[in-house]
Amino acid sequence: MPATSLDTIVSLCKRRGFVFPSSSVYGGLGSTWDYGPLGVELKNNVKRAWWRSVVHERDDMEGLDAAILMNRLVWKYSGHEATFSDPMTDCRACKTRPRADHVFAAQKGRDPKGLAEINAAIEAKEIACPKCGSKDLTPARPFNLMFRTSVGPVDSGDDSGLVYLRPETAQGIFVNFGNVLDTMRRKLPFGIAQVGKAFRNEITPGNFTFRTREFEQMEIEYFVRPGEDEAAHDAWIAERKNWYLQLGMRKENLRVREQEKHELAHYAKRCVDLEYLFPMGWSELEGIANRTDFDLRAHSRSPENPDAVGELKYFDQEQKKHLVPYVIEPSAGADRATLAFLCDAYEDALVKEPPAEETAKLRDLVESFARSVGRREGMAADVKQRLVSAAEAIAAGLPATLPRLIGLMEDGEAGSIEVMKKVRGVGEKIAEEHTRTVLHLHPRLAPLTVAVFPLKRNDARLVEMARGLKRDLQKAGLRAVYDDTGAIGKLYRRQDEIGTPWCITVDFQSLEDQTVTVRDRDSMQQERLKAPELATALTSRLA
Repeated sequence: MPATSLDTIVSLCKRRGFVFPSSSVYGGLGSTWDYGPLGVELKNNVKRAWWRSVVHERDDMEGLDAAILMNRLVWKYSGHEATFSDPMTDCRACKTRPRADHVFAAQKGRDPKGLAEINAAIEAKEIACPKCGSKDLTPARPFNLMFRTSVGPVDSGDDSGLVYLRPETAQGIFVNFGNVLDTMRRKLPFGIAQVGKAFRNEITPGNFTFRTREFEQMEIEYFVRPGEDEAAHDAWIAERKNWYLQLGMRKENLRVREQEKHELAHYAKRCVDLEYLFPMGWSELEGIANRTDFDLRAHSRSPENPDAVGELKYFDQEQKKHLVPYVIEPSAGADRATLAFLCDAYEDALVKEPPAEETAKLRDLVESFARSVGRREGMAADVKQRLVSAAEAIAAGLPATLPRLIGLMEDGEAGSIEVMKKVRGVGEKIAEEHTRTVLHLHPRLAPLTVAVFPLKRNDARLVEMARGLKRDLQKAGLRAVYDDTGAIGKLYRRQDEIGTPWCITVDFQSLEDQTVTVRDRDSMQQERLKAPELATALTSRLA
């Protein structure tokens, strides 16, 4: 059973070392996260797979790593200083400050067409504060999302040293267009790819690592002749969707959505979003935009931009003239993609049925939980209905619904009900023995490729062979670990939970014939392979 709530994913990430709250020893900092030992491996593998696909496996791409701090004029002429903002409103009753466009969309059932429509709705008392319900809201005004800092030893206070932490990596590519064109002798069409940090002072970050103030982008700017942009745009939409599918993402969880006219950025001719069905609903995974020639013209010397030192143009040998290329921009988030792959790979599965008496005891407790929720006062009606419906369905379906119960036990709202402590006590014991949590990550994305165990950790011969095998696999380029901290069954479960595709057990037969047991994560099937041939066999399965 896949994850039914984001809480389930958050719990796994914290428990198994994928993602930790940042600065937690001081109480943390809202919507900032640190990638732990397994999380950094997974995220790096996502970035490597992206780079391999869009740079190494293509003949028309170059890479770049531009600086985070850039001349302030870059953001002036890109339009970010003037337009990179979110509309905010203040509630005069409860003093909260929500995003006005989000309030409008939630209460009117559609996105607003602009600031004027939002303010017209506020003035007409058509929308209310999402916290207290008051309709006494201030007119919405723009709030700039760029983080400000200064360069130099002294802040003069006159903005002479003002710089921004870049809100996107794209502008670093645009201002380097001429440098890449000249040094790499490229002809249209060609693209420039970049992976790097970006920063946005989001007003309403949330949903774990889905929306944060510090994040990592994987962006492409693909330059084409005007008139060839629409075909190139369609080609990139298909290619980017296929990349996620090739890495194991389920087709039913990925869709293509065309942005409506009022949603388009001011520079965009067309934009298509690849959306993923996260536990909180369909949300953007990657945007693929036709930016026309807006950016290269914006950074070229002209009456509108007297500060630029030259023009960002391309001399077309065939047409014998200069032209300003159009740009197709596939823009993905490394953090968001990592989260999507985690959600898509997650499964709680029943591997064997528990004894009937244990099931009956657990069923009684879950039914008691449902009754307690039904009697609970002060709980929102929609939350109460959700918890009662879930509990009744789980109780009726036990033991097959045991994986669903795991998700309910991790639900924050359910935790406020006293009887849930008893449900957890019994449920966790049964779940540990009769279910498994598994991440069906593509082998190229999994944090670890293979784990090696000795059948008995107190037998020096088994330990020596297992450690040597781990070293050989590591030298062959496979991310391998050695573990002897538990019984084999428990070690299997531990590796399933973090997505390790293969586990290898060195037993007494291994000492005689140099064969080992290789267990597959997804099928749980086991086979005997010769130890000297193991690296070659597993490497071929990665391809």
